[in-house]
Amino acid sequence: MKYIIEHMEEGFSEWVILEYAQVIRDLGSENLILSSLPEGTTSDMIPKKLLDMGLQWTTKDLSHIHEDIANVEHMKNGRVCLLDPRATTDLQPSEADEFDYFVFGGILGDHPPRDRTKELKEAYPDLLVGRRLGDKQMTTDTAIRTTQIIIRDQTKFEDIKFFDYPEFKFNKYEATEMPFRYVVDKKGKPILPDGMLELIKRDSEQSLDDLL
Repeated sequence: MKYIIEHMEEGFSEWVILEYAQVIRDLGSENLILSSLPEGTTSDMIPKKLLDMGLQWTTKDLSHIHEDIANVEHMKNGRVCLLDPRATTDLQPSEADEFDYFVFGGILGDHPPRDRTKELKEAYPDLLVGRRLGDKQMTTDTAIRTTQIIIRDQTKFEDIKFFDYPEFKFNKYEATEMPFRYVVDKKGKPILPDGMLELIKRDSEQSLDDLL
């Protein structure tokens, strides 16, 4: 099973690097592809951390990924699942054999959300089949983790334990609420990419400094 993130933006923020690195750890680099990077992108424009982890990437769009990535076959209509918050049907464990690829358009990690999935649906009306992961916004790594739990672990969406809009307290005066839904670990704590909590804290401190 391959997972594709339509990167669709210039550069890589610290947030995105941490998310993508976690996805590679969760899936294995052979199962993740970044597609539709801006034309002219070269390896020295890709974060070294991700390259060192074996990131596969291409400037090709969905219809032509197979021209750049050796382990990807030409995609067949109806066999590619687009995770779309506006879809009417939630992804089901029984659909594990119905899809070869799962595509994430970036919307799941944006706040406020940008309707990138609409662009993809309009560009590939026959190729993509839309499925939903509930009605709450997720970060990209959470959306991929949730898809894995449904497809690989054969767990129904409604049986997955989530934590919505967690608040992270750094001291008596500092706290940040994240506007996303997260899968929880065995202790009931939201699962974040390695290093993300430190980044949130740093961003929170920077925001406070800007107000002073």
